[in-house]
Amino acid sequence: MSVPVPQEELPILESLINIRNRLTVLKKDRGDFIKSSDVLNLYHQIVKQVTKLNDVRDENVPHKNRVDTTLADVFSLLSLFFLTIGKTKECPATYCQIASIRQLLDHMNESAVYNEADLAPFHRRIGELRDIVRSDIESGKHPEAMTKLLERQLNECDGIVTMLQESLSELSVELIPIHEKLVSLRRQLVALAAREEPSKAELKPIREELRKIDSKRVDGKFLGPGGSSVPTSQALCSSLLEECFEISEEIKAREESKHVPFGLKPIYDRLSEIRAELENLVLTRRWSLRETDLWNYSLSLQEIDKMRIDGKFVDSDGNRPAGQYVLLYLLRRCYGLIYRLLSSSEPVSEELMPIANKLSTVKKCLNEVLKYGGPFSPRDLYPYQLALHQIDSLRKDGKFVGADGSIPEGQGLVMAHLNECHELLEMLKDSMDEADEEDDDEAEEEEDYEEEATDT
Repeated sequence: MSVPVPQEELPILESLINIRNRLTVLKKDRGDFIKSSDVLNLYHQIVKQVTKLNDVRDENVPHKNRVDTTLADVFSLLSLFFLTIGKTKECPATYCQIASIRQLLDHMNESAVYNEADLAPFHRRIGELRDIVRSDIESGKHPEAMTKLLERQLNECDGIVTMLQESLSELSVELIPIHEKLVSLRRQLVALAAREEPSKAELKPIREELRKIDSKRVDGKFLGPGGSSVPTSQALCSSLLEECFEISEEIKAREESKHVPFGLKPIYDRLSEIRAELENLVLTRRWSLRETDLWNYSLSLQEIDKMRIDGKFVDSDGNRPAGQYVLLYLLRRCYGLIYRLLSSSEPVSEELMPIANKLSTVKKCLNEVLKYGGPFSPRDLYPYQLALHQIDSLRKDGKFVGADGSIPEGQGLVMAHLNECHELLEMLKDSMDEADEEDDDEAEEEEDYEEEATDT
C-alpha cells in the first residue's frame, strides 16, 4: 500500500506531473528535432521541485509515496532527453543507465546465473558513470541534490555487484569449471526455449553435456580431485544442474504441445514483440533511434515485471503454469537490449546525427577505396568531394548551427569525422598523382627507348 502524500508535498506532486506531461508531449513530437533549450528549461524546473522537496522532507525518514514514483518517471524520461540531445557526459544522462543496470543486476541476483565475466562489464560501467558524476560535482555544473541522488544509486549498484562477487568467492576452486559450464548451458537452454520452434538437434548435445556433469556426482555430491574430498558450494552447482534439467524437460514438453501455456500466451506474445522491436533498433539505431523512444519499452517491461508473484507469472486462476523460464528469458533479454542501446548512445545531438551518419558512411567508403587502391580517376573521387563540400557548406563560423540558431552538442565529434574524411580524400589524391607520375616516367622511358632504336 502506497504512503499517502503529505499536504506540504501536494504542490510539488502537481508540478512534477505537469513536467512529466510536458516531457511526454515533447517526446511524441516527431515533426521537429528536440532542442537543448527546451530540455534544459524543463531540467531547471525539475531541480527547483527537488530543492523544494528536500526543504520540506526529513532525510532520515524513509519515503515512498506518489511523489517519489513520479519523480523517478520524470528523471528517467529527462535522462533519455539528455542522451537524445547529445549530453551523454553530464550526470542527468546517467540516471536511466544506472536504473537499467540496477534492473539487470536484480534479475541476475534473482536467477543466481552469472559468473565473474558477467559482472566485470557492469563493474567497469558503474566506474565510468561515477567518473561523470564526480566530474560534475567538482565543476559544480549540476546541483548537489542531483549528484547526491546519482551517487546513492551508484553505491546501491556497487553494493549488489560486490554481493554477487562475494557469493562467487564462496564457490570452491574445484567447482568453478563446473559452475561456469552450467551457467553457459543454462543460457543456451533458455535461448532455445524462447524460440517458436526449438530445435531437437540443438537440444540433444546440451542434454548430453548435462548428463556428463551429472555422472560426476557421487551420492548427489561433486567430488574434488582424486575423489577424496567434497568441496563446498555443492548446493549452488546442484541446484543449477537441476534447473538446467527442468528447462530441458520444459522444452521437450513444449515440443509436444507446440505452444506456450494458454494462460501465459499474451505475456509471451508481448515480450516477443518488444524483443523483436528492440533487436531491430540495435541494428538500425544510428538512423532510427531517438533515445526517448526507449521510455515506452521500459514502461511496458516494468508493467510485465510487476505481474510476477514471488518471482513467477500466474494465470487468471492464480496458477503458475509451465513456461516460466521462457518468459523470464525474454524479459531479461529485453532489459539487456535497452541497456545496450543506452550505453552505446553517442555524444551527438539528434539534430547533428544525420550529418554524423553521412560522414560515417563517406569515411567507410573512402577507407574501402584506399584499402583496395586504384586505378581510379578524379571522376571517381568526385561524389566524395561533393558530399564533403555539402557538409562543409552547412557550417557557420566553423560551427554546425541548429534550426533555432543554437549550437547542438557533438560539434567536436562531427568535426573530427569531417577532418578525417578530408585527410583520406587527400591521401587518395596523392596516390592518384603518384600513379600519374609513374605513368609519365614510363612513357618517357618508352620514348627514349624508341629514339635509341631509331638511331641504331
